Amino acid sequence: MTQIDLFRRLGLFDARVPRYTSYPTAPNFSADIGAALQTEFLRAVDAAEPVSVYVHIPFCERLCWFCACHTQGTRTLTPIEHYVDMLEAEIARTAATLPDGVRMGRLNWGGGTPTILPPALIHRLAGALKAAIPPADSFEFSVEIDPTMVDRPKIEALAAEGMTRGSIGIQDFASEVQKAIGRIQSFETTRACVADLRAAGIASLNTDLVYGLPHQSGQRFADTVAKVVELAPDRLAIFGYAHVPWASKRQTLIDEAALPNDAERLRLADLAARLLDAAGYARIGIDHFAKPGDSLAVLAAGGGLRRNFQGYTDDGCATLIGLGASSISRFPQGYVQNAPATAAWQQRIAAGGLAGAKGYRMTDDDPLRARAIELVMCEMRLDLRRLGDEFGDLAERLRPECAGVLAAFGEAVVETADGFAIRPDCLPLTRLVASRLDAHLDAGGRFSRAS
Repeated sequence: MTQIDLFRRLGLFDARVPRYTSYPTAPNFSADIGAALQTEFLRAVDAAEPVSVYVHIPFCERLCWFCACHTQGTRTLTPIEHYVDMLEAEIARTAATLPDGVRMGRLNWGGGTPTILPPALIHRLAGALKAAIPPADSFEFSVEIDPTMVDRPKIEALAAEGMTRGSIGIQDFASEVQKAIGRIQSFETTRACVADLRAAGIASLNTDLVYGLPHQSGQRFADTVAKVVELAPDRLAIFGYAHVPWASKRQTLIDEAALPNDAERLRLADLAARLLDAAGYARIGIDHFAKPGDSLAVLAAGGGLRRNFQGYTDDGCATLIGLGASSISRFPQGYVQNAPATAAWQQRIAAGGLAGAKGYRMTDDDPLRARAIELVMCEMRLDLRRLGDEFGDLAERLRPECAGVLAAFGEAVVETADGFAIRPDCLPLTRLVASRLDAHLDAGGRFSRAS
């Protein structure tokens, strides 16, 4: 039996499951919970521990067809300036709700296209954030960067505000693929962006690639990976394309007939992993790679890897405060998501309140399952004794699920002293295995394919 045959028999190609960047996942969020819960959770933040802050910039000059993020197109600066005005109001209101003394350990700007902001707005927004929630001593600041929407003055402005990591979207350098997904970005433009970031003193660079895109082939993707290795990023993420046209209407512009099939997707992912291994990158989880000395690789080797909305991370902050339209905040007690539409988010801020539109309050059982799923996603194993060190006798609740995983995935997992481990050659099954620990999977959400 080939590996493809095994995966097919175990249901990988038929399954649609969460990516488990949170637990419970967004389909479990309720509109009955919003700004009131947000206020309660913010007031309960432990001022002795740094928090992470995520700022969503939803604007793009071009809307890439493959993207499923909450974004909108603009060719003028006016809506962006108004958005920053509203962000400043939200930042001030959030800071006024937090206990005195809260510090910011991590800051991430995502989108959309954060680098659509001109230098003056970069300074305004960063200044407002740092004045409201002062940086901790260990402060790190990362920004998602579109090489076609950034120049030296913008990079210099970000560096002046303390940016420590740039995350560069690439997806694929093949022209046929770029045309099919509405994202034209040359290698030369990307290489110049990397050079400018390095010259500005940015110590760490990430890149994102996507497999499963239309017209991808082994040769084309191998060429893309080779070009990325030439750029020498410290970390890479290689995500499987999630074709969800019911959630992102722009994806209807993509020719489904040109998408790789299940087996081809897996071959592309395996090809990239082998090429990166040969280039000296360590595999992190199911879809990240890092140079051996990078903090992500060090944590993964020591069992300290975590997972959040950005994927695999070395961010250990217990609280993540999301700002801007559609942003999700994570607290020890649960989640709150801001109104997804920019106009609805602005209305809530203009009315003088917070922007939470839906959320979730954790049950007694949820933190246990959240940690168990995180361990499976990060380490491809689950040890009930280790969970018992954190949760005591509650960890025994998951013994039936462990037995169920061993029974359902017999050839792909091995039984350990007090749990199970996924075989190294069966990592594509990780999300499917993790879903066996999800008590909320039947909440009605539509997810991307497990492969």
